Amino acid sequence: MASHPPPEPSSDSNKQGWGDHEEIHVSSGGVQAYTDDDADCESRRPLLLGTPAAAECYSVSAAVLPFLFPALGGLLYGYDIGATSGATISLKSSTFSGTTWYNLSSVQTGLVVSGSLYGALIGSVLAYTIADFLGRRKELVISSISYLIGAFLTAAAPNFAIMVVGRFLYGIGIGLAMHAAPMYIAETAPSQIRGMLISLKEFFIVLGMLLGYIAGNLYVEVVSGWRYMYATSTPLCLVMGVGMCWLPSSPRWLLLCAIQGNGNLPETKEIATRCLCRLRGQASPDLVSEQVNLILEELSYIDQEKQASFSEIFQGKCLKAMIIGCGLVFFQQVTGQPSVLYYAATILQSAGFSGASDATRVSILLGLLKLIMTGVAVLVVDRLGRRPLLIGGVSGITVSLFLLSSYYTLLKDASYLAVIALLVYVGCYQLSFGPIGWLMISEVFPLRLRGRGLSVAVLVNFASNALVTFAFSPLEDLIGTGLLFCGFGVIAVASLVFIFWIVPETKGLTLEEIEASL
Repeated sequence: MASHPPPEPSSDSNKQGWGDHEEIHVSSGGVQAYTDDDADCESRRPLLLGTPAAAECYSVSAAVLPFLFPALGGLLYGYDIGATSGATISLKSSTFSGTTWYNLSSVQTGLVVSGSLYGALIGSVLAYTIADFLGRRKELVISSISYLIGAFLTAAAPNFAIMVVGRFLYGIGIGLAMHAAPMYIAETAPSQIRGMLISLKEFFIVLGMLLGYIAGNLYVEVVSGWRYMYATSTPLCLVMGVGMCWLPSSPRWLLLCAIQGNGNLPETKEIATRCLCRLRGQASPDLVSEQVNLILEELSYIDQEKQASFSEIFQGKCLKAMIIGCGLVFFQQVTGQPSVLYYAATILQSAGFSGASDATRVSILLGLLKLIMTGVAVLVVDRLGRRPLLIGGVSGITVSLFLLSSYYTLLKDASYLAVIALLVYVGCYQLSFGPIGWLMISEVFPLRLRGRGLSVAVLVNFASNALVTFAFSPLEDLIGTGLLFCGFGVIAVASLVFIFWIVPETKGLTLEEIEASL
């Protein structure tokens, strides 16, 4: 399969695939792999035709574990969101807290809720400096250790200060995992299923939320139940760490290090070939060796030999990638989703679910809806493409936010309207921003700058997340829920304009082809 020669370019080359495989030259959204009018893309045409996505031979069973263990980092992130929703109720209860410091102020509650997000900011900054040195696999191992220590400290905290330290350490694990996991999956997954696997990581985040909501429901009326909620994640931290120690390193990262002078190239090439053989399963060593040679040729062709500098992140094609990636993750957060997730139980209580157990049960139903809609996105992302899901989903988000605003300002008796709007919001988010945001930031950055560029995007993600999460309650008190949702709706309109004009389609292209097209 991998030895098939590339087809001759023709006027319909953006529609024609190889054999029975899906197309790889995509032009939707106004972005093409190459155009006759673009001199720069013209010079890169051999690169774009040299490594067709359909040429990658792989075994589905071999692709499972290289996805699964990094995805556990996302599951632990999601679990924290879901568990914290119930833990705040348990922790502040005079009956079930099991502490003498349960009477928390709004600022202290904000630190508990968003402490892991501030830790994630620290993790994102650390990722900028250590990611390219350590590599994707070791970064995920360190992430699992930070997860484990943070979860243990939070669960066993004898006072509020130790709990906050635990929340920060757990958050550092989140920052490292959400930086390294999409890179590892993107760089090791076959091009044909890359979109599905990275989107499936979002499925694991949502699955973690659902498990967190379930843990909250089980322990919310148990004395010191919040301790059990946080302690439940520790076995998964261990599984993730052991699994990442067993997996091979990213072949692309190994080859990049060798080309930049950090290692012997022939020896590294042999190691990268063995790693890729493990990652592809059924592919013969000859086919894998050919793919390694193609990656090396592409790295040399696009001038990857020099070490990346800070200024390069904001120049040329990396600046384009930065605008796309940071724009997506920024709008992903400032359209209000952190508030819906972290304060789900609290919002439901204010909407009439007076009992803590009632609120956590409805949170479970929302988690199930998110899981189902994420599953739909996973199944169709490599068929429909990224842009259609983003445009359709964000349009639904916009409508639902204005409906919620109308309910709180004009239609307070129409409770069914709020329920419908909330369900539409959750479902449309999981079709669009949820999976596609993380997918796009793992695809658009050039390899030499991917570690640092992605760390900036993850930093923007968690900074926006922490800001919205912490500011939700004060803003709600200041301007009212109706105007707050209206503000989120206006931001959603702006994000729709951004997606329509700026975000490209990357369906079916290899990472090298995406880099050349930028």
